[in-house]
Amino acid sequence: MAAMTAVGIIPARWGATRFPGKPLARIAGQPMIQRVWEGARQAKCLREVLVATDDLRIADACRAFGAPVVMTAVGHPTGTDRTAEVAASLDDEIVVNVQGDEPLIEGFVIDAAVDALRADPDAALSTVVHPMAAEAVADPNRVKVVLDRSGRALWFSRSPIPAAARPEAPPHWLQHVGLYAYRRAFLLEYVRLPRTPAEQAEGLEQLRVLEHGHAIRAAQIEGWESRAVDVPADVAEVEAALAERAAC
Repeated sequence: MAAMTAVGIIPARWGATRFPGKPLARIAGQPMIQRVWEGARQAKCLREVLVATDDLRIADACRAFGAPVVMTAVGHPTGTDRTAEVAASLDDEIVVNVQGDEPLIEGFVIDAAVDALRADPDAALSTVVHPMAAEAVADPNRVKVVLDRSGRALWFSRSPIPAAARPEAPPHWLQHVGLYAYRRAFLLEYVRLPRTPAEQAEGLEQLRVLEHGHAIRAAQIEGWESRAVDVPADVAEVEAALAERAAC
């Protein structure tokens, strides 16, 4: 039986509240969206990587470095909604939502997420996690996740989970990476589901999936860490990580 086809979609908007124009922020001389696109294209499982945007500035910049662009409706509340609009016109069984603020993304990370979904036919989507350093646990921008013994997500939170209630048994914290491989049919269903209380309280879309009773499979990654760009100050940290990678 042929493997399910997979496509990557990078949703990109101009008006991020904390960092307007973020997709075109220069990181070591290149627009961030270019670094994300080039990293995603390394994935062996993706037949193509598209940029989905409603902004002509982003579209023109992406076309200039060779990325295929799909123009979407204005006013999508989330990148997932923008991704779903594009996915509705495609035939791929798996749709990977690649976050446009992950300029250090590598192809093997995406491949791991897609492989995890293919291996778990009852999961609606898959995502990626990696070990988290103890000093990062208090940062609400680093989303924590707890998995069950089969590798499915039990819960996500901006708070430290599990709590370090017993000093003699410190937790093994896992950081969630905002990359999702959806079964296309579920993605189109997901964007029609009502928002849920925990999703709104935490500001984490993936909790809507769990609160509606669907399973999320997680791929645990070693040898790579998420360095998302949330605010302008994060650019310097990513550039330092790029320099360190180049020196290895």
